[in-house]
Amino acid sequence: MTTQYSILFKQEHAHDDAIWTSAWGQNEKDRTETIITGSLDDTVKVWKWSEEKLELQWTLENHQLGVVSVDISHNGALAASSSLDANIRLWDLESGKQIKSMDAGPVDAWTVAFSPDSRYIATGSHLGKVNIFGVETGKKEHSLDTRGKFILSIAYSPDGKYLASGAIDGIINIFDIATGKLLHTLEGHAMPIRSLTFSPDSQLLVTASDDGYIKIYDVQHANLAGTLSGHGSWVLNVAFSPDHTHFVSSSSDKSVKVWDASSRTCVNTFFDHQDQVWSVKYNVDGSKIVSAGDDRAIHIYDCPM
Repeated sequence: MTTQYSILFKQEHAHDDAIWTSAWGQNEKDRTETIITGSLDDTVKVWKWSEEKLELQWTLENHQLGVVSVDISHNGALAASSSLDANIRLWDLESGKQIKSMDAGPVDAWTVAFSPDSRYIATGSHLGKVNIFGVETGKKEHSLDTRGKFILSIAYSPDGKYLASGAIDGIINIFDIATGKLLHTLEGHAMPIRSLTFSPDSQLLVTASDDGYIKIYDVQHANLAGTLSGHGSWVLNVAFSPDHTHFVSSSSDKSVKVWDASSRTCVNTFFDHQDQVWSVKYNVDGSKIVSAGDDRAIHIYDCPM
């Protein structure tokens, strides 16, 4: 019997405006699964995923402008959000309370990403710098300089060794976190890099760009290992499955695509969204995908394991 990819759950009108970002985490203590979404309506919503449906836990309302990026710490206890108001906010997912607000300077916080040990939050700036804030201190502790343009996307490698950033001019930089040294500059795209994701073994970097292509790089040697096409427009988000077998992409062509990591072919396309899809993420065991976009809907898909 062949298992099929299918849509499991749909939350219409999840926000009052376009949803630009989502994250899926699991609390280490009680194994509860949480999805968070950030919207141009200035709010972050915290949803509990159980019994194959979403239940709204909290609406977090401290941001003054649209929320552009959210992430959940690896232990599932904290969430971070960044907004057009240039503030990064840290939230306790159990209580729904704000723990800290970090001022990222004028217009200077785009993608937020927790480090694998959950001790730092990295964000990109308009000046081509990656700013790294301490979760405990709430202060900027390090800065990595790409000497480039506005950074739209950031990813930590799961092994904690690398940090990759993608800029508005299509340039990708990979840093060694321990030394702060710039290891590689990749110039495979000519348009903005909306998203990047490392493979679970930290050996590959997958990039998504407005040029409509997804590229795969070998992190060690900075070689281009593959170029994938299939989306009809900007590729807005990419995420690797935890078991290394697949990755998922979303696009302004309103589709979500699942790719086989070894054959690099598209194995499934979902056309359920009514507008561009800004965010796709896997859950912790890789059995589900969440997607969200301009149509204000959150979709949950079932992935055959």
